[in-house]
Amino acid sequence: MHWSPRGPAAPDVMPPSRFRPGLGKPSSAFTDIAWFAFRGDELLVRALVDDAGGRFDVPVAADLADLGVPVVRAQPLGELDGRPCRSAELAPGAPAPEGHAYVSLRRLHGRIDPELFDVAGTAYQVQHWDRAHQYCAACGAELESGQDERVKRCARCALSYFPRITPAAIVLVEDGPRVLMTRQARFPAGMYGLVAGFVEPGETLEACVAREVHEETGVDIADIAYFGSQPWPFPHQIMVGFTARYAGGELRVDTRELEDARWFHRDALPLLPPPLSIARKLIDSWLARPVGR
Repeated sequence: MHWSPRGPAAPDVMPPSRFRPGLGKPSSAFTDIAWFAFRGDELLVRALVDDAGGRFDVPVAADLADLGVPVVRAQPLGELDGRPCRSAELAPGAPAPEGHAYVSLRRLHGRIDPELFDVAGTAYQVQHWDRAHQYCAACGAELESGQDERVKRCARCALSYFPRITPAAIVLVEDGPRVLMTRQARFPAGMYGLVAGFVEPGETLEACVAREVHEETGVDIADIAYFGSQPWPFPHQIMVGFTARYAGGELRVDTRELEDARWFHRDALPLLPPPLSIARKLIDSWLARPVGR
């Protein structure tokens, strides 16, 4: 079986989320489950046979074993459009049933319903946490899943293990018609992104932004303002976006972190990050504003 969810609402309306997270018994009458099953970092998907655009959905079945795919372990996620959803970890050599394939989340963006993509990101983080927390790090006892919240608990030493979320800050630094952009060696050829880095212990998000910009580029900034945030399931970050204004300093590239950093004029930008990223959303928002605003 496969499942094609409802299409998105009108573009000028912000629809409520169709996904309801939860751990309890499903409230719907559906007997089949939408499975967000991962083999490594690739999601098991089914091609939409009536769609010439190469789009996908996720498998729906009472049990993935019915499709010939044994599950190593699974966790409840909640409901999407009233249908229960579960994350699943699959064995490294798990086969893809006929009509199915394994595709990475990055490659799925734009080729799967946006709400499905968001739930898949949640599912990846949940199954990653589930796989990494089978035994207590203090005493080695087997952990038990919580019934009322997403947690693993050790009955022997009473330690709790919640899903790990790692905060990182990313910032668009502007100077009139110019934007500060950086390049890492792992980027595709010609692509530049924005300054970003992980928050350190005892540090505010704003302090992280200012530190990362100065460390990586030698630039000082002012007027740091919150833009938005984005879960980034690679494997368990949340990216918190900011804008800031250039306040001084000569550009000096930290080659331990970056391959290059430059000021680019808004009319001569390099290859930009993909649309799924908050970096691209920051850049697109900046380009949509009149210069100096």
